[in-house]
Amino acid sequence: MGRIAVVGAGMAGMAAAARLATGGHEVVVYERGETYGGGVGAFARDGFAFDTGPGLLQLPAVYRDLFVKTGRESLEDSVELVQTDPAGRHVFADGTDVSLPNASRSGVIEALDGAFGPGSGERWSEVLVRARQVWEGVRRPLLEEPIGDPKPLSRDPYPARRKGLLRRPPHLADVAADELGGDPRPAALLEWYALGNGLDPRTAPAAAAVLPYLEQSFGVWYVRGGMRALADALYARCRARKVEFRFGAGVRGVEVHEGRVRGLRFTDHSTGAADMVAASVPLPCLPQETLPSGGKDLRPLAGARDEPGRCTVHVALRGSRPAGAAHRTVVHAADRGAALDWVFGRGRAEVPAPGALTVTVLRPDDPATRPDDGHEAVTVTATVPRHAAGRTNSGSHSGSTSGSGVDWSGGDFVDAFAERMLEVAERAVPGLRERELWREVRTPRDVERETGAAGGSVPVPSLPGAGGALFRPPNRTPFNGLYFLGGWAHPGGGLPHAGMSAAIVADLVAGGPGGSR
Repeated sequence: MGRIAVVGAGMAGMAAAARLATGGHEVVVYERGETYGGGVGAFARDGFAFDTGPGLLQLPAVYRDLFVKTGRESLEDSVELVQTDPAGRHVFADGTDVSLPNASRSGVIEALDGAFGPGSGERWSEVLVRARQVWEGVRRPLLEEPIGDPKPLSRDPYPARRKGLLRRPPHLADVAADELGGDPRPAALLEWYALGNGLDPRTAPAAAAVLPYLEQSFGVWYVRGGMRALADALYARCRARKVEFRFGAGVRGVEVHEGRVRGLRFTDHSTGAADMVAASVPLPCLPQETLPSGGKDLRPLAGARDEPGRCTVHVALRGSRPAGAAHRTVVHAADRGAALDWVFGRGRAEVPAPGALTVTVLRPDDPATRPDDGHEAVTVTATVPRHAAGRTNSGSHSGSTSGSGVDWSGGDFVDAFAERMLEVAERAVPGLRERELWREVRTPRDVERETGAAGGSVPVPSLPGAGGALFRPPNRTPFNGLYFLGGWAHPGGGLPHAGMSAAIVADLVAGGPGGSR
């Protein structure tokens, strides 16, 4: 048993700490901020409460396994999980409005046939059948085990479909165009799962079809009281396992001697001994001197990517939440190409037109989120370019760009963009702005400041195909006793992946092959 330092008190760091402490190790978590949870945060004001990170949970089995392996109380003993129904409502530019039931293949087929016409549901189902083959082939080697030989996973496993000639679609957008009957509405639905995860469906591999498969097969869940309650429960589990937390502790470097980790160096110039270090901080913002040899040997592990972030508007509303309102509604852009160009293109600093913006609206039916039943808490989110500091252009509707990012420091630009988001969101919540009491806007710049993620980027999940472009750095490093986990390491971003990476690292530390056993 040894002394283990975990860098970062996000969900991956805490999940690893709980597992390692259960294994008998002395574990200390060092967090540069003043609280735990990382991106799973909360904002409260005037009796309203909002999640500042993910608002829904997929694959809760990952956290069920974590709680079973680290204590007596199960996940359901620690938080109240609610399966949302419908899983999501989708509103399209032509007025089509469809709600998809949670984890019901037949229900989804019926809903899509009713909204898009006969045969639409079966075509959608056939895509997900092929996505299931992807899932069954890559689940263990890509998500539940350390990354091995990347070459087999670099090839897209999405099955070829006979259409004239045997053809394997190269990108998710090709699946949407070729296999969904030429209707732009189900195409937009399929592409949204990529966009919502920070991926451009025009360049994401066809295997990204696994994203809607996971949601529609295993369901979508809400944690009563807000997703922050899951972070609270995990923190409590860590404390019960005698994990020590040190907040306000910025890590400046890793002490290495003859290729083995010896401890940490902190920004206040103090040091701390450790036999092993598990770093769950976002790798792109890990200070260069943190990496042994000045990062020379680990530079591939710390390479930043121009991945997008999210802009979030929390809105306090007067008036009750209507009975039967969907927990999640996606308002799809009329011009999908323009919407994707704005997020993933370069040099686009203007606030997009209403038809060139897709937003997601969360309306939890949870008394804990509002002061009373005469009010409602609504969160509107959009995938947006990452923050790139630079000159702000004059005018209230422009901001400068740098590379693939936007300068989110300009107040006029941020205000105009938030207003545009709410304008689009009114298609899901009629009269939203008339009911508004106040709003709180969070941009990628805020995320960068609070979590340290470079540019406020949100890490995307690892996916097979694309020549391995979406693989994350391995959890095991060339240095004895140094491990990486969390969204910027294998197997990538998302709450389930955070738990998976923690299980892999904990098992590697224990001398196993990696993974939850």
